[in-house]
Amino acid sequence: MNTAEGKTVRTIAVASGKGGVGKTNITANLAIGFSMLNKKVMVFDADLGLSNIDVILNLATRYNIKDLLKGEKKLEDLIVEGPQGIKILPASSGIQELTSLDEFQRLRLIEEFESYNGNLDYLLIDTSSGISENVSFFCMAAQEIIIVTSAEPTSMTDAYALIKVLFTKYQEKDFRVLINNVKNSHEATEVYKRLSTAAERFLSISLDYIGFVPHDSSVPKAVRQQKALIDIYPESEAAKSLMEIAGRISGESNNNVKGTLQFFLGGLLKAKC
Repeated sequence: MNTAEGKTVRTIAVASGKGGVGKTNITANLAIGFSMLNKKVMVFDADLGLSNIDVILNLATRYNIKDLLKGEKKLEDLIVEGPQGIKILPASSGIQELTSLDEFQRLRLIEEFESYNGNLDYLLIDTSSGISENVSFFCMAAQEIIIVTSAEPTSMTDAYALIKVLFTKYQEKDFRVLINNVKNSHEATEVYKRLSTAAERFLSISLDYIGFVPHDSSVPKAVRQQKALIDIYPESEAAKSLMEIAGRISGESNNNVKGTLQFFLGGLLKAKC
């Protein structure tokens, strides 16, 4: 990707062990939050067989990742503009063969990212749920990984399973945890402690807690309206929490980032799933 010389583009994979924890909604709203903080943002919908980002934001997409991987369109042909000027790279819907990329498709993806001339501060990668090869592929290519979980036991169990796979198979040790849809900060802390304790005891790694989003009736309202929560209910508690998290991440020193966008491209090439 041809960005300004030496410019650091933070690539963040947002993942979850299971579906239904609000990962895609969080990704979209964090992207908008970054944009409201004057950052240039692209969201890559990496749930390649089941598009989500364009659906929750009610965006009309003419082309998608399938057209790019077939060599029929360029990356810039796919991009649509979302709320607050964020850029969306949409996935396809109902295309099973895209749930596991082959080597040719990976190289095609890398080629397109390398030739893209957009100016970005953040690339957010909304992975599919679970522990599929594509999830591991994009998590390992990214500079940072945010694991989204909730207080549900199955959500915590599956989040731990994803962390375990990425650690044992790929030696990944850096994970950030965001707790979604909890009653309050106390419940969020308890969820984090349970997940962190398991990771320390069985994997000998520490997890980084970056915040929580409280249960809020405005969230399903925004989803039903296919609008971003931060846009239409900015004063809701969930929106405020998401803005706080976006501000916290944005305010971090770039010294914590493992590389520039070339790191992401190199990771795409090297990731073996």
